[in-house]
Amino acid sequence: MPPTSLWDDARVDPDRAEATPDRGRPFAVIDVGSNSARMVVFRANEGEHLDVVEDVRAPLRLARDVGARGELGDEAIARTLDALHDFLAVARAAGAGRILAIATAAVRDARDGDRLVAEARTLGIDLRPIDGELEARLGFLGAVHDLPVTSGFTLDVGGGSLELTRFTERRFDRGWSLPLGSLVVSDRFLPSDPPTPEERRRLAAHATETLGACGVVELRGKESLVGIGGTVRNLARIDLRRTGYPLRLLHGYELAERRLARIVDDLAERPMARRGRVPGLNPDRADTIVGGGTVVLATMRHIGARKLVVSSRGLREGLVLDAFGGELPPASYVRQISIATLGARFRTWDRRVAERRVEVATRLHAALDPGARPALAEALEHAARILDVGRAIDHYDRFEHAAMIVTAADLAGFTHRRLGICSAILRQADDDTRLGPYARLLDDVDRPGVLRAATTLALADELHRRLPPDRPVSIACGWTANGFEVAGPLPAGWRPRAIVDRFAAVFGRPITIVPSDGAAEPAPGR
Repeated sequence: MPPTSLWDDARVDPDRAEATPDRGRPFAVIDVGSNSARMVVFRANEGEHLDVVEDVRAPLRLARDVGARGELGDEAIARTLDALHDFLAVARAAGAGRILAIATAAVRDARDGDRLVAEARTLGIDLRPIDGELEARLGFLGAVHDLPVTSGFTLDVGGGSLELTRFTERRFDRGWSLPLGSLVVSDRFLPSDPPTPEERRRLAAHATETLGACGVVELRGKESLVGIGGTVRNLARIDLRRTGYPLRLLHGYELAERRLARIVDDLAERPMARRGRVPGLNPDRADTIVGGGTVVLATMRHIGARKLVVSSRGLREGLVLDAFGGELPPASYVRQISIATLGARFRTWDRRVAERRVEVATRLHAALDPGARPALAEALEHAARILDVGRAIDHYDRFEHAAMIVTAADLAGFTHRRLGICSAILRQADDDTRLGPYARLLDDVDRPGVLRAATTLALADELHRRLPPDRPVSIACGWTANGFEVAGPLPAGWRPRAIVDRFAAVFGRPITIVPSDGAAEPAPGR
């Protein structure tokens, strides 16, 4: 079955016949997993950026029922139908025009999985079990689309199975679906509460042997391991809480192998009743987190991964992206679209105004700091483009508010370091060098360039506010014997007094404004 055919007849409104999700109108994706069922209502925007409209989850533990009896049984089917009924109500209330519902390992392995499918159809939901290879590929699409990674593995420890994929240059290479789900391995290998060291060693050895038998090889060079799914998110959330990390964003968070090992050891030493009270852990995961964490740790060690990059996207997003073609764009494009989509949510943001400010800022930066790293130049563009969202809160502190929004918005395609650089440029553009806890997101090598970019943004904003709005941007700039000169259609006698001293301190030379429509560009020498 071609992947896009999953969307055939996935409609709440029978009069609609598109084979892909509706752009601009909400649509819903339901994932009946082996551990829990979840529905997300999305809206697709420009560049296939997905906005979440609604999100609802129900813990089902279907893998436990199937593992014990080989079938779901009456009770499991009943609670799954209750969850689907609730999901359908939420989807309709959100205005979803289409619903795609899929089921993974527990339902596809259960002898009575077809019965659940038939019962779901009576609710108006066409529930479709998918095979492990497709599950792995769709998980890869969702996970990698919104991360700046190129090659490596994705890992998803579900309740019934482990989905692992290898990808190269943001393209799917190979997928594995292995019986190493957190519920399955916990029931089989960890009967004690808390589990004994020997039980954990047996599980780790079994996971390693299974991976080796399937031909899973080590990472090469700078390849990445991307982790998705509830097990990974809960482990990362525990680590985030313990380290006092400045961002409350799981997407893009990096979980080191050594810290993961300490977390799993700590969780394993606690009985389940105490484990459920660990900050960051969903109590629903208390009975499976040690088993799932042991599988994640064994996989990292088997492939030689020192860290795991968390993706808060996955199978559900992959289903939508696959319907749109399944090709992953460059991460730089994803970042650009994500910033523009964020800006469009605010009435104070105007795309034309934002792009004019970006044009002024990039011209200045190319002349002021020609040796700047591409990542820094890109961050300055993002900061210049998103600045006006800060006006939605307060005009006078717009730089600080824009910086806060950037670090709270769960933007796509960014590492946390890139978010830190963009946020720092916005804060320092307002002459605020107090980055506080966000300073942890920057390396020492970033700081001088960030300060130059921030000063450039402050100057660009002052110039932009005075350039004729109905004419193309026409400024010329460069270094002369007397300092840095900017020429253009600017008010006679105007000087950027607010940043003159800071400019001289940062760049070591003064700035001169030449109010002239036809001034030639100064010589670029310094």
